[in-house]
Amino acid sequence: MTSQTAKTFINAEKFQSAEQLWFWFLYSKSIRAGYIHCRMCANQSRRICELIDVETLITKLYLSGRISDEQLRVMKQFGDRRRAPHQHIWTENKAAALWRTAMQTLESEATARGWIE
Repeated sequence: MTSQTAKTFINAEKFQSAEQLWFWFLYSKSIRAGYIHCRMCANQSRRICELIDVETLITKLYLSGRISDEQLRVMKQFGDRRRAPHQHIWTENKAAALWRTAMQTLESEATARGWIE
């Protein structure tokens, strides 16, 4: 299935990974909600998808059971910190495993939609 979004945005920049996509999504949502003021926003390149596209994808993955409550919690917690959990930090070991599987799921779906190179 070819993404309609990918066809819509000419010269739009794709993401390098699911992590980059996820961090962009949370950061952009924070800007839109007014939690973060961004002076450099006008200089940012156009992305291959919109915030609603990512939100819809995450919702579909959650409702289909491909991403769990626990994974979403870890994705939000560490996404807000703008870093992935580290497997070699004892207190983050379980979170790192949940993050890794969630990012693999997100990466395969986003790649299929043409959002990730």
